[in-house]
Amino acid sequence: MASEIHMPAPKCLIENINGQLLANSEALKILSAIGQPVVVVAIVGLYRTGKSYLMNKLAGKEKGFSLGSTVQSHTKGIWMWCVPHPKKPDHTLVLLDTEGLGDVEKGDNQNDSWIFALAVLLSSTFVYNSIGTINQQAMDQLHYVAELTGLIRAKSSPDEHEVQDSANFVSFFPDFVWTLRDFSLQLEADGQPITADEYLENSLKLKQGNDTKTKHFNEPRLCIRKFFPEKKCFIFDRPAHRKYLIHLEQLQEEDLNPEFREQVADFCFYILSHSKAKTLSGGITVNGPCLESLVLTYVNSISSGDLPCMESAVLALAEIENLAAVQKAIAHYDEQMGQKLKLPTETLQELLDLHRATEKKAIEVFMKHSFKDEDQVFQKTLGNKLEAKRDDFCKQNMKASSDYCMALIQDIFCPLYEDVKQGTFSKPGGYYLFIKKMNELKDKYHQVPGKGVQAEETLSKYLDSKEGVADALLQTDQSLTEKEKEIEVERMKSEAAEAANKMLEEMQKKNEQMMREKEASYQEHVKQLTEKMEKERAQLIADQERVLALKLQEQGRLLQEGFQKESMKLHKEIVALQKKQENIPPCNIL
Repeated sequence: MASEIHMPAPKCLIENINGQLLANSEALKILSAIGQPVVVVAIVGLYRTGKSYLMNKLAGKEKGFSLGSTVQSHTKGIWMWCVPHPKKPDHTLVLLDTEGLGDVEKGDNQNDSWIFALAVLLSSTFVYNSIGTINQQAMDQLHYVAELTGLIRAKSSPDEHEVQDSANFVSFFPDFVWTLRDFSLQLEADGQPITADEYLENSLKLKQGNDTKTKHFNEPRLCIRKFFPEKKCFIFDRPAHRKYLIHLEQLQEEDLNPEFREQVADFCFYILSHSKAKTLSGGITVNGPCLESLVLTYVNSISSGDLPCMESAVLALAEIENLAAVQKAIAHYDEQMGQKLKLPTETLQELLDLHRATEKKAIEVFMKHSFKDEDQVFQKTLGNKLEAKRDDFCKQNMKASSDYCMALIQDIFCPLYEDVKQGTFSKPGGYYLFIKKMNELKDKYHQVPGKGVQAEETLSKYLDSKEGVADALLQTDQSLTEKEKEIEVERMKSEAAEAANKMLEEMQKKNEQMMREKEASYQEHVKQLTEKMEKERAQLIADQERVLALKLQEQGRLLQEGFQKESMKLHKEIVALQKKQENIPPCNIL
């Protein structure tokens, strides 16, 4: 679904009114119209550190997110700007600019923590923006990372035998990018030049010791290493002379420090090239309506005093998306049947074959748009709706055939019975003359194409209703002996019995066709469900293997640095994850 969004300027997505967070309905409406996968880049940092400037650059604009020019924080809540992704066709880039943390006017640390947590939960790439070098002060300002364990839950009811819930964070947390503004140090270690990424890794090294000061030093570093195994760092020189910074928005590109311009270009290229579409556990790709649902679920949880829960958010989203998937599948079925079905069909099988082919495509539509359909509740609903539609089409087909056949019969046979009324056959030999004419009209009726499935039954019922006419002609035909009349009566009875048997066989044949169709429908559901579940199972295993590899990598680093205790903690998480992987259940079919 192509749904390119034209947002001339950012709009507030999550309002922060007197410390209360509220989702903005206008911004949510914009998200609901984006059918494409979304790449969500959120930026967080202290107020007045130039976050908005970087986001404007990612949007490809000089202006947009408010930069401000004083020590006041301009951005309140979380602001959103949706633009066509410049490097990923059929994707929408969603930029989230957050209010500055540590705003002295606000003085609410809890509010800052929620803004930080929401930025992590909603994004696929999380940018942390700070001024200067990565020193202890910078780490202290990043205490929000350590607080995430108390603000977010991965599961609605964690198993008491599993490791702590936060061990699951890495499976759905975004990639982490640290941007260091006005960076003035030489990037080197032990006299050798190093990259910005190596500088970040060195800054995240732990210290030995069990005293309070060392624990305080290690905690934010451990959390960053644990929750964000995929990290990137960019450094930026000062963009211009201090006195010009208050007019940064008005400055021309050529007035900016050339090195700064190059650094911003490198940053934008990396983010736009490497940031992935937002996904949920199981490899579910998030589009605009999905992101809208996540925003509402998380903000409502916070407003009601609960902790945002990833599992609950996904289940709430699944409820909405699976209902929509059923509707999309039914709409596809209705559209295709409306275009291809011409009633009446010549045979029942012709209708059933078209239904089966269309049903297959409708199930494919459902499978494409549904996820986490626990116990196949929504798929069963779809199956019941499709079955009801098939039965309704069969009834429509029978009625269309009956109506057409009855009109045809009236046209063909009415003149014959008009002749009967006029006495044309009330003479010696009139009965056989009537029978001859009747057989000729029957042949004429049978030669007309397109009568449909009720052709024989409609004719049989009509002739049954006129049976008395032939009987009266037989009894009054003076050219026939009593014996001949008796023989003719027996012949008529035999014909009637043969017709009744034929009708019974036809009904039995239809029932068998419907039973075969029902079984074929069930098998199609099972086949597509099996394929989907196998793919989801493979995706789940791949996700867990990725998390496992990252945890093993971090465990190796901890051992190398001599942190046995922390390494053992991580080892427990790894063992629990491996057991979980071994116990992934096979597909449970309908």
